[in-house]
Amino acid sequence: MKKILVFGASNSETSINRQLANYAADQLKDVDLVKLDMNDFEMPIYSPKRNKEGIPEPAKKFKELLRASDGLIISFAEHNGSYTAIFKNLLDWASVIEKDMWLGKYMFLMATSPGPRGGIAVLKAAAERFPFMGGNVVAQFSLPSFGQNFSSEEGIKDETLNTAFKKQLEQFVATL
Repeated sequence: MKKILVFGASNSETSINRQLANYAADQLKDVDLVKLDMNDFEMPIYSPKRNKEGIPEPAKKFKELLRASDGLIISFAEHNGSYTAIFKNLLDWASVIEKDMWLGKYMFLMATSPGPRGGIAVLKAAAERFPFMGGNVVAQFSLPSFGQNFSSEEGIKDETLNTAFKKQLEQFVATL
């Protein structure tokens, strides 16, 4: 059975990106889902000095979970057009453990936001950068206007967006 790591790259307790990532994961059949909470990966802000003092346990734990997985579903919150601080810090720490940050894992990258751009800037940044860090980005999806286009009961409400989502999810599943 394939093991999939799933998380919203935000430490908000009401994260819409966590909701979207979990929704996507819950559509999968016959997989072992490992749903992460970014709050479990809080660490000191990365710096070369701190790195010399040793890598924090949460970064090591994340890398172990990554190593044991077959793929990832990540939905990015966008802060000022980029990653959230908690995700960027985890990325910085985990990437110094070894050069191949993502270990060639298959990735379904998503983003959503309350606004009409749907976190597209951070999604684009991740999709362009992660292949240089050992990521195998096989699917991408942006959900604009989360409150209007998503409900916990119905999922993605807009038919066109739902069709696009399903196509990307199928592409991800086909690679596993």
